[in-house]
Formats: sequence, structure tokens, C-alpha cells
Amino acid sequence: MDLPTQALRTSARPARVAIVGSGIAGLAAAHTLQGLASVTLYEAGQYFGGHTHTVDLTLPDAQGLPTTFGVDTGFLVLNERTYPNLLALLGALDVPIAKSDMSFSVQVPGAGPGGGDLEWSGSDLASVFAQRRNLANPRFLRMLADIVRFNRIATRLAERGEDLRPDSPLLQPLGDFLRAHRFSDAFRDWYFLPMMGCIWSCPTDQMLAFPVATMVRFCHNHGLIQVANRPQWFTVPGGARQYVQKIVERVADARLATPVLQVLRDEQGVRVVTQDRVERFDAIVLACHSNQALRLLGAEASANEHEVLGAIRYQPNRAVLHTDASVLPENPRAWAAWNYERAATADAESTSVCLHYLINRLQPLPVQQPVLVSLNPQREIVPTQVVGEYAYEHPVFDLAAIHAQGRLPTLQGQRHTWFAGAWAGYGFHEDGLKSGLQAGRALIDALGLTPQTGRGETLRAALPGVFA
Repeated sequence: MDLPTQALRTSARPARVAIVGSGIAGLAAAHTLQGLASVTLYEAGQYFGGHTHTVDLTLPDAQGLPTTFGVDTGFLVLNERTYPNLLALLGALDVPIAKSDMSFSVQVPGAGPGGGDLEWSGSDLASVFAQRRNLANPRFLRMLADIVRFNRIATRLAERGEDLRPDSPLLQPLGDFLRAHRFSDAFRDWYFLPMMGCIWSCPTDQMLAFPVATMVRFCHNHGLIQVANRPQWFTVPGGARQYVQKIVERVADARLATPVLQVLRDEQGVRVVTQDRVERFDAIVLACHSNQALRLLGAEASANEHEVLGAIRYQPNRAVLHTDASVLPENPRAWAAWNYERAATADAESTSVCLHYLINRLQPLPVQQPVLVSLNPQREIVPTQVVGEYAYEHPVFDLAAIHAQGRLPTLQGQRHTWFAGAWAGYGFHEDGLKSGLQAGRALIDALGLTPQTGRGETLRAALPGVFA
């Protein structure tokens, strides 16, 4: 049986905490423990930040002069309603934010007028009917009517709290829900699945297996099913790496390109194995993907850890930063911040979701030339216009994952180990941040750390918004 960690540590030295992963969850834990413990931050990759990945790009400005600026290729936006911790963190770090555009467009091969591509965007009435012949297209008009009906049904379910009940019928798959309410194929294929697949970076067939409750709560909280009073979205001008840099520079021992090979646990604490050394710590935060955490624990993982961490699957996604605007809708009236392109074949559609982010609409840029990040592009991008390619993985929130999340608290603190990541919530930046902050808060208690300013004040400062 484990002894209390604080009893094993002498007052002669500060507590040593290892944090594996420098994404938002790991950075949040490190930020929370600043000045209270000796933190070592391990990052296997070539940059700190995880899905916060800002890349420098050089293009001519309006005067034709080359200008270099940062472009985000992973995390891009936050809003004023559902990102309270991230807004508080950026404010505390004096990182600027600017208003962003969250418009959405859809391209569907072969579904448009005359058998061409269907193109529409939700920015305004003109963009909805970017193809004027859709004014007389019964399937398109039915889709619009179904959008209004879906928003009304989902809002009613969320306001009643039916998605929060453990025995909720809304644990049924989305596909069953859509059929039960007789939503049209056009609504499903031209709006709903494109939007859901883009939000969670998952193939549309995987989205059909998502529990309805997850979708209802997320869309309600983020104002995606409201016609009015939608939250304002923001971005970090110049790139979100600004907050990463400010946190990392305060971590005395932050190690880049240092993959952890194994984590060993005993009554005294944990040992972290890297290629060069084995180091002992009082506790560890595994702020990486759940499958990566399970791999690091190896044969020493408990049955409970195997069941919970192993239940969450991940979808690999390829991101390409480029300037080839030909991937956008042919009609510029249909251009949006998020541009979904349905694959030409069912096989391609079932393996990945294709989304083109028009960065010029998402972040303030000093150039007029279109700058794009394409997720799993279906068409070849002109090679000379490609700046870089990046590999990401996003959690898949099927029913097994939702059940596993409910069991996560039973793992926390066992054998000096805490787990943190966006996979513990809805998979977004605020979820990773909140998870890391909560791990840091738990460590303050478990390690008996006594902040000079007093425990209550420190926890409130470290966790703005969590309990709001």
C-alpha cells in the first residue's frame, strides 16, 4: 500500500514533480506548481506546445516587401463563454487576443446544380445561396428547414438537462437519433456531419457513432445551435506560441526532444527513464494522450488503468500549411473561415475529414494572399505552395470513451500518478487546460505544498473559472 507522498519527502528539499508532455495540459500543471515544487517538463518533440503549434511564414505584404509572421496550425480559436480558464490564463500572461471569424462552408462533389459541386456557406444569406439555383432546390431548402428544426430540438434537450442524466436515452448513437427524428439525407450529409466532423476532426462515419448527449451539450455550451446570442470567438494575433513561451520560460527544467521511455512506480515515488538517465520524482503528471500514458506505464499499469486509458481511441490527421487557394470553393462568395470538402468517394470519406482553414479570416495577418491549413486534403496541393506538413491525433469520443472518462477520477493520485489531457473532456484546448490545472491543484494537496500566499488564494489564482 502506498504511503502518503508528503510523509516520504523530507522538508529539506522541495517536492520533485515530473510532467510528461508540453501541450496545454502539461503547461497548465507546470504553471500551477510554479514556485511550489521543482518541476521537470519532458517534451518528446522538437517544440513545446503540443497542438499549440505556431509556424513562421514569409510572404510579400501590400507593398511587395517580404514580411514574416506566425501562423497557428493546430489550436486556433477560443470563445468568451466556454473558455474561461484560457481567457484568464492569457490575461494573466499578458498575451493579446483579437476577434475571430467562425464561418463555415461546405463543398459536396456532384450534389450541386447540373451535377457539379454543391457550394454554400453560413456567413450570410448571400453566402447561403452562393449558388443562386439553390433558391429553387427542394433538397437544399429542406436542409435549411432541418437546421432550424434540429437547433430547436437540441436546445430543448440541453435546457431540460436530459443529456446529463446517466440513464439518458441520449446515449444513443447520433445516427439513430437522426433517423428517429426523420432528418433528411441532405441535412445529414451537407450540414450536420460536415460540421460535427470538422469540430472533432473525425471521419463522418465515426461521428454517427458518437453519443447524442456529447453533441447536444457541446453544441449548446458553444452556442452552435443558437440563431442569436452566439459567443464571440477570439484568436491570438501573431500566434498562440506566445503563451507557451511565457510559461516554459518560467520552468527551470524544461527539456525539449527528450522522449520518456518508461515510468516506474514504487512506494517512494516514480522513476522516469529516458535515453540518457533514470531520475526519481515524488509524483508524475502524464499530460499526454491516454494511449501514450498507458504505453509508458507498460506492464506495471493496473487493470483499471488498462481499461480506462485503453478505451479512448485516436484519429490521425495530416495538416498542411500552404497558399494554394484552389482548394477553396470555386465561388468566392462561399469562402469561409472553416471550409469542409466532402470526399469524392465513400472510402475516402470514411477514413478522414477534409477541412481547409482560411487563416486570413481566423487570425489577423499582415498579407492579403490566402494562407491555408488543410486537414487531410483530398486534392493535391501545388508543391511549390506548401510550407510544411504536420501530424496530429485527435481523440474519438464514442460511447466507450465517454464511459472511460467517468472512471478517470478513480485513477488520479494512485501510485503517485496523475493523468491530464484534452481527452479527459471534449477534446478541446479548454478541456486540456482545465485537466492540467486540476492535476496541479491535486498535487498541491497530495504533496503537502504550503504556498506563502495561503492555500485558498493560490488555488483561486491557479484555477480561474473552473468552478464558475
